[in-house]
Amino acid sequence: MNDDGEIASVMGFSGFGKKARTFDLEAIFEQTRRTAIERSQQVLGNSSDSGSDSDSDSELIGPPLPPTAHSDEDDDDDGEAQDDDDDNPVKKIPDTHEITLQHGTKTVSALALDPSGARLVTGGYDYDVRFWDFAGMDQAVQAFRSLQPCECHQITSLQYSNTGDVILVVSGNAQAKVLDRDGFNVMECVKGDQYIVDMAKTKGHTAMLNNGCWHPKIKEEFMTCSNDGTVRTWDLSSGKKHKSVFKPRSFQGKKVVPTCCTYSRDGKLIAAGCQDGTIQIWDRNLSVHTKFHCRQAHIPGSDTSCIAFSYDGVTLASRGGDDTLKLWDIRNFKKPVNVATGLNNYFTMTDCCFSPDDRLLVTGTSVKKDGGNGKLAFFDRASFQKVYEIEVTNASVVRCLWHPKLNQIMVGTSNGLAKVYYDPVKSHRYAWCCFTFFVFHSLKYLAAMTYNYIAYEYYVNEIKQGFRLDFLFSI
Repeated sequence: MNDDGEIASVMGFSGFGKKARTFDLEAIFEQTRRTAIERSQQVLGNSSDSGSDSDSDSELIGPPLPPTAHSDEDDDDDGEAQDDDDDNPVKKIPDTHEITLQHGTKTVSALALDPSGARLVTGGYDYDVRFWDFAGMDQAVQAFRSLQPCECHQITSLQYSNTGDVILVVSGNAQAKVLDRDGFNVMECVKGDQYIVDMAKTKGHTAMLNNGCWHPKIKEEFMTCSNDGTVRTWDLSSGKKHKSVFKPRSFQGKKVVPTCCTYSRDGKLIAAGCQDGTIQIWDRNLSVHTKFHCRQAHIPGSDTSCIAFSYDGVTLASRGGDDTLKLWDIRNFKKPVNVATGLNNYFTMTDCCFSPDDRLLVTGTSVKKDGGNGKLAFFDRASFQKVYEIEVTNASVVRCLWHPKLNQIMVGTSNGLAKVYYDPVKSHRYAWCCFTFFVFHSLKYLAAMTYNYIAYEYYVNEIKQGFRLDFLFSI
């Protein structure tokens, strides 16, 4: 130091620069520790004071009620609320939230959800089939795959198999297709010889298809109906020829066109709604004569757009092109049990379905362009009164399905939208978990960014003051 001073005096300046500030880190750490101890003691003292105040207050008010009394009252209230929910099926409708999926600009004419509820498939008049994966969907809400499996033919029906590994695709041509979960071709039905008069002798359909569905018990069997006047069953392992043929007949014995078809819940019955207004039901193992037959179910010449069995297997609902919704008991199939009128139906695939508890019946209504909003109407099965309705959009409601496990409602409209209605409390998983996942991670990212910003500001301020507490960040 003396040498440095002599050199500085000889060269004519006072020193070699400003000295850096020095700190005793051990002293700083000890002071910080003492401050923390004092603050913690103050917090403990305040909590003990508040505890004594609460004790004194409780002594002034009086002894608390027994805990059993509180629990009994809460249990009674919960039980009454549960009974009210059980008595009122409207409270089980999951419509507090909705998700809108943009399929395209044309009518969504087909809709299918796999048994687990993880994937939704939509098909439309634009020939497209779009695959939506709820588990992997982000805020953009985009389909992960889009294809045209039937080229320039409108999609009329889509349905997942019971196992969810394959999808039945029915379009405006004469050949149904089966795709896997990713949209790759698995099987295509053969086309029949259109020059053969007896349709039972042909290997497949000879005219455009109207509808199709899977067998509820046999995972490799499915059914289709066509304008050639037949209902055919197929086996997934062999698409070269149908398994069996059912031929609907009019009262005069003439050929009629089936516009929709379905299996009963146990798979023992096959039902078809026809253009002459009849509903015909066969035993699956006997294709010659019908087991149940209603000649005047709907107005002749109107297309029956949908028939659906209830979960108990004895009730059948039919959605007619005559703007009606009817409920039937197949044990007494002469006249309907209940009828609802004034439900406009402009599409040959307008759906109707039962709620998971079998107490409500749901269908959509059609509207003309700029003629108001299409609605989803809910009818009580017992009284057949309209108990609830949802205004979906300013277009017709064509397709609707109510998933029994997830308790979510999917709707397809004539303006290219597919909507998912759900309730975070009453519904389960998938349709809303992707958005919950996105929001959670967005909040987590925001919190991390906020913490980093605060730490950065603190760090910059300490640098400006010439003091860094690196050791605090390393503790």
